[in-house]
Amino acid sequence: MKRWIAFWNILAKDMRTYYLKPPNISWGIVFPLAWTGMFFIKSGSGLDSIPAVLPGVVAVSILFGTTSMLATAVTFEKKQRSFERLLLAPISLELLMFAKTAGAILIGTINGFIPVAMASFFADLSGVAWGVFVPATVLISIASTFLGLFIAVAVSEVFEAQTFSNFFRFPMIFLCGLFFPIERLPVFLQPLSYAFPLTYGADVLHGAVNGSHILPFAVDLAILGAFCIVLFAASLWNIQRRWIL
Repeated sequence: MKRWIAFWNILAKDMRTYYLKPPNISWGIVFPLAWTGMFFIKSGSGLDSIPAVLPGVVAVSILFGTTSMLATAVTFEKKQRSFERLLLAPISLELLMFAKTAGAILIGTINGFIPVAMASFFADLSGVAWGVFVPATVLISIASTFLGLFIAVAVSEVFEAQTFSNFFRFPMIFLCGLFFPIERLPVFLQPLSYAFPLTYGADVLHGAVNGSHILPFAVDLAILGAFCIVLFAASLWNIQRRWIL
């Protein structure tokens, strides 16, 4: 029981301190709007293109929201030495870090559904396969959060975490099939696309919304789940090596 009380208090503190601040809330609304507007202007398309653009906007909103906020929270607390106090909580390191990342996962998932709510006013989303769209959105949020954790543990300053994040975020935007098919990429870049977790999440979202996907949904979700486990385990190993021992 004490473990879950500690878990809840860590999560509630992070939500108040970092995630429910007005800039972060507005980020979840303005950022999807900016990306949607950019692609509409670029393509010259009207409202009919919303279903084609929606999966990419959802994935990008989650990716930038989770990695940016978690990099700030984790790196700042390590720099201010408040992370050492958290280690005194009566919970394991695994549960502690899950508590530290749960807020980013929750906010990332909400960010992902903001474009969906906006799109529902302008496009017919009745054909969306919500049974795979929802778990894919949650898994993308988890994978992106754990990627942000892995990056935050590897640096010591907030600006370093944000800069390092861009080395992963921008290649994923262009290589993961978010806004154009992977098969249209140069042949030598296509294998690199499958090294990113977002590729599999984007494949599920495109299949759920537009019916076009490369791999079976079960395979995409399984691989995305495996990325979540690997990234979390690698982050814990790095924390024990760099921050504790």
